[in-house]
Amino acid sequence: DALPLRDVIKPRVGLVGEILVKFHPTANNKVVELVEAEGGEAVMPDLLDFMLYSAYNSIFKHRKLAESARGERTAKLVICALEAVRRQIRRALARSARFEPPKTIYQLADMAKEILSLGNCTGEGWFLTAEMVELIHAGAPNIICMQPFACLPNHVTGKGMIKELRRQYPGSNIVAVDYDPGASEVNQLNRIRLMLATAFRNLESRTAGGSAPADDNNGADNARGC
Repeated sequence: DALPLRDVIKPRVGLVGEILVKFHPTANNKVVELVEAEGGEAVMPDLLDFMLYSAYNSIFKHRKLAESARGERTAKLVICALEAVRRQIRRALARSARFEPPKTIYQLADMAKEILSLGNCTGEGWFLTAEMVELIHAGAPNIICMQPFACLPNHVTGKGMIKELRRQYPGSNIVAVDYDPGASEVNQLNRIRLMLATAFRNLESRTAGGSAPADDNNGADNARGC
């Protein structure tokens, strides 16, 4: 007998949010294990992009605010150096049939500025929105946006952008989950499981219709200015 669809194809679930909650398994109640135990494929963006985002902010601040020209030059050098370190990895991933190379910080900024101002550079800022757009383009439209309770930057550029992301990307399936010592773990689990149930329904619908998730990767070596 043929295996059920969910035993053959797994919905890809992107994990984004406040940096500690996103990466620390104790802070997010082992969300990666939860997603994979429920039959999904957890997609965790890398930490290096957050460092590139922090450097890129100096470019914006020089052009739009009061940052010195030296700050912009230093930021570009840092971005070039970090991109040079992962250039071989990017090329190898581009040749792969199963993985996609990460986008450059310039590509992420271009995607984010269509939705919000790049002046949102407190905390995860515009980068949080950019990560969600990147995941949607990479075939992971199911997203868990994790935030500590009352984290204002995350509420603005994460939770606050969900409505617009759903408008621009109708197939997106995004849930915001608060993580706090006083938060109910049962409520967190229920929200994630409800999102996964929708993810499986969407996956079955797309597979039955013969359509594949969008893949909008623009190449391996588009590291502007390097």
